Amino acid sequence: MAGRAKDIDPASELVEEDDEQALPEGEELELGIEQEGGTLAAGRAALVRYAKHAPSAPGVYRMLDAEGEVLYVGKAKSIKKRITSYTRATGHDTRIERVIALTATVEFVTTATETEALLLEANLIKRLRPRFNVLLRDDKSFPYILITGDHWAPQILKHRGARSRKGSYFGPFASVWAVNRTITALQRAFLLRSCSDGFFESRTRPCLLHQIKRCSAPCTQEIDFAGYAELVREANGFLSGKSQAVRDELSAEMEHASAELDFERAAIYRDRLSALSATQTTQGINPRSTEEADVFAIHQEGCFSGIEVFFFRTGQNWGNRAYFPRADRTLEPGEVLGAFLAQFYDDKPCPSVILLSHDIPECHLLAEALSVKSGRKVEITVPQRGEKKELVAHALVNAREALGRKLADTSSQQKLLKGLAHAFDLPRVPKRIEVYDNSHIQGSNAVGAMIVAGPEGFRKNQYRKFNIRSAELTPGDDFGMMREMLERRFKRLMAEAPRAETEAATAMLGVVPADSDDLESDSPWPDLVLIDGGQGQLNAAREALAALGVTGVPMIGVAKGPDRDAGNETFYLTGKPAVKLPPRDPLLYFIQRLRDEAHRFAIGSHRTRRKKDIREAGLQEIPGIGPTRKRALLHHFGTLKAIERASLNDLARVPGINDETARKIHDFFHETASR
Repeated sequence: MAGRAKDIDPASELVEEDDEQALPEGEELELGIEQEGGTLAAGRAALVRYAKHAPSAPGVYRMLDAEGEVLYVGKAKSIKKRITSYTRATGHDTRIERVIALTATVEFVTTATETEALLLEANLIKRLRPRFNVLLRDDKSFPYILITGDHWAPQILKHRGARSRKGSYFGPFASVWAVNRTITALQRAFLLRSCSDGFFESRTRPCLLHQIKRCSAPCTQEIDFAGYAELVREANGFLSGKSQAVRDELSAEMEHASAELDFERAAIYRDRLSALSATQTTQGINPRSTEEADVFAIHQEGCFSGIEVFFFRTGQNWGNRAYFPRADRTLEPGEVLGAFLAQFYDDKPCPSVILLSHDIPECHLLAEALSVKSGRKVEITVPQRGEKKELVAHALVNAREALGRKLADTSSQQKLLKGLAHAFDLPRVPKRIEVYDNSHIQGSNAVGAMIVAGPEGFRKNQYRKFNIRSAELTPGDDFGMMREMLERRFKRLMAEAPRAETEAATAMLGVVPADSDDLESDSPWPDLVLIDGGQGQLNAAREALAALGVTGVPMIGVAKGPDRDAGNETFYLTGKPAVKLPPRDPLLYFIQRLRDEAHRFAIGSHRTRRKKDIREAGLQEIPGIGPTRKRALLHHFGTLKAIERASLNDLARVPGINDETARKIHDFFHETASR
């Protein structure tokens, strides 16, 4: 059965289902009106209506406001009992009362079991991002190590995303840095290739990696098929948890070679053993008896929560990452941690053991849900002694330190935002700043970019790029590009989140908590727009917004000095004289950082589009390069990426490529994108 609703966090449930009993409808409505003066009573009245038709089966419910926005998502063993519990006049904290007051409709989805309801709830919370649930932020996918299985000479590489390629995947790793470090050490230990298949097939002599003893060069048969297959077997065994067995094998081979006086071969095994030791000793804390586990520790301070996650696989520390979920300040650490875990493993494989710093509600239910999802038993525990307790304590120290750094950064950011409002006489301290820039080369592959910043720093999940597509623009017309970008951005914003409705919603009684200054702004409308450019760019942006009827959005143009030197910027404001800040003003550095981030994002987007066009059009785009020279370049370097990275001297060595043509090729790939 379906009604309307929003995802509710299991850790946020405040009423035990066994205690939920409905009050008589008339009495409940009367109490609501007397106590809340109408608003809370109206929400309860809506809940009473939906409770009559709610199913008694387990499932998920979503509570929505009058505009259809999901406020809260929750799961229950009996949806009817849970919805009925919200109709009580007392027993709710301020957060739940705000949800009730705003609720206009409720939606239901029944499931076969409460375990399925928990998994569905976590998925809906991540997808719908309800305002009153605990929200997992910065949820980027984790990188893995992949040893491919679709080539006779398997390749070791970093992988992120869907596991569509045949091979063995190992992870997760906490960061790309951790993956790169491990791959480098594994290359030294097992001499597996990391080059692409195209590059591999085109080689006629070993590359530099073979010379520095990081590849066995199967491309030129420096090692035979059987020998390389043995290296792959050892690497898979090491990453699968058989590290000690692999070390014992290598040690035995080294002793055997030494006994036969084959000291050169013994030295190779010695170097590989040394590389394996480096792999394990450079990873910080490594457990002695814990082969596979994820460790979660939470620390709360003020209205913030910091969660540190450590990944241990094959008895090795594969890195750690800090998270700062958005949660109501009234929630206890265990409640936040329980809600976080359900969302964290929604799209990630989980280990056999999960170690926690705090007890969480419905721990057994979550363990059962993860076991069903992963197809093996998953244990969730709060260790009390021994090595596992030490791992959790170590994670807790890191959580405390990470949250301390986050609070310090947030405090500094708040001071800068207040300084920005004061320096430019803004109507309020900005919580959402949008910065716009564009990038192109003589009008080709033009891309506009928007970055977003706020009290918590850069919000990279809200960055947007705009492929400039107007056929009426003159190539290189920066003003026209800026107009198109602003028109598209604000036209969509007006359609998806009308400004009047957004402001009215945030002004409603009880929606904005007293400590809202400490929280991420939910409004998609910017409090300040920064334009990378001078008076002309600012005028173009202002005209674009005026044509759409958008007013009241402060805009500032950031122009560099005559020599385009950082530190000599001039700031152009609408209807006010231009402003310059002192050379060493922290506010100036802050604005420079915002502008440079927008420029970085614009340049990166432009280069990605340009490379795609080059791949599609071929190397013939370069003056002087025809089919014959294209074949010669690809035969020599193997891939377009290798050609792009080649130096002038390397390009000039290709048969049929003279110095002048080499210069053209090099300049084509390395020319700095104009703005």
